[in-house]
Amino acid sequence: MIEPTSDPEPQQYKFARIILLVALVGVGFGFTVLFAILGPLGREVGLSELQISSVIAASSLTVFLASPRWGRLSDRWGRKPVMIFGLLGYACGNFLFASVFHAALIGALLPLSAYLLLMLTRVMHASVMSAIMPASSAYMADITDLTTRTKGMGAVGAANNLGGILGPALGGLLAGITLLTPLWVASGLALTTAVFVVFLLPRSPQPKLARDQPSVKLSYFDPRILPYIIVGAMMFIGMALVQQTLAFRFQDVLGLTAVETAQTFGMAMGLSAAASLVSQLGLMQRINLRPIQWLRIAMPILALAFACLAMADTQSLLVIAMLLQGAGMGLAGPAFMAGASMAVNANEQGAVAGVAGSCGPLGFTIGPLLGGFFYQIQPDLPYWFTFFLYLPLIVFVLRTRDKPKSPKPEANVS
Repeated sequence: MIEPTSDPEPQQYKFARIILLVALVGVGFGFTVLFAILGPLGREVGLSELQISSVIAASSLTVFLASPRWGRLSDRWGRKPVMIFGLLGYACGNFLFASVFHAALIGALLPLSAYLLLMLTRVMHASVMSAIMPASSAYMADITDLTTRTKGMGAVGAANNLGGILGPALGGLLAGITLLTPLWVASGLALTTAVFVVFLLPRSPQPKLARDQPSVKLSYFDPRILPYIIVGAMMFIGMALVQQTLAFRFQDVLGLTAVETAQTFGMAMGLSAAASLVSQLGLMQRINLRPIQWLRIAMPILALAFACLAMADTQSLLVIAMLLQGAGMGLAGPAFMAGASMAVNANEQGAVAGVAGSCGPLGFTIGPLLGGFFYQIQPDLPYWFTFFLYLPLIVFVLRTRDKPKSPKPEANVS
């Protein structure tokens, strides 16, 4: 049985959307600030590129395994409680992760001990933090209908990218104090965001499952979502492979110190997130295309960005490549999530948010290991590999034919 809930007034839905998106700006800040500093910070404590990449890979594997479970739990517990739990877990886990780095920087831990503890704390952090995005995406699905789902997911992406602009930009500035300052600030911001959600975010309109009703499970091979799962997995493997090595690329091509790398790469990440935000607000919110059509536009842009990164030998070309990458992912990410969401029923939104949301962590499990390995062989190899990986993906997207549902009444309101 489904427990009945009273429907919020339409104004509450509008208010809920604003509160959710503001909260996701804070989440985006915390997620992206780490990438601006992890490469140089890891090198400062004596870790190799492959060790640094493996820490991210282990945590991403944890998120991949946990995200579907959190998505289903959000159907049972409600979106808001799961979001709050994830935010509190992020704040505590990130604090422990930064504390281990601090101990290594002051010489209290040898590099091997630091590596093992970083791996442990990051996995603990990821197991709880992975609750945030499935619950958030499912919440947005709850307050949109089929006609506004793509724009709603675009708004989620835009909020994350606004945080992604602030994260690397402020992270680069804060790294001028100490390399760990951005991580301390990210923990405090996650805690503040959790309090913000507790008191201001209304309960989702989607009814929770009764205790005796099993939650819906979706297979990755469900034919309704399989094309989007293939696209998402391959897309994020390539993105992760590139993302995890970019800080090294900036440092080595430009001959920067650790602090200069954090600042310069943070600036470039901020510009990339700004390009993503512009593509979402300037295009996705204004032009009504199906998710697969947006993917057909985005994939060639991303392939071009990776080719530019492979050939880049100046800061200008590196930044141009990251602008292209940001613009492409600004279209591809929300389109992928919206396509999967629109392929299933209203009572499967938590499940599909968990399954589709785990494609990114799967990519960041495999991609960083490949990227670190390839980078140690030849610095431009990760980017050429990703470029050639995307060529068959472009063909797959062009050949895929989606069958969009006709809009029908759901338990959702735009």
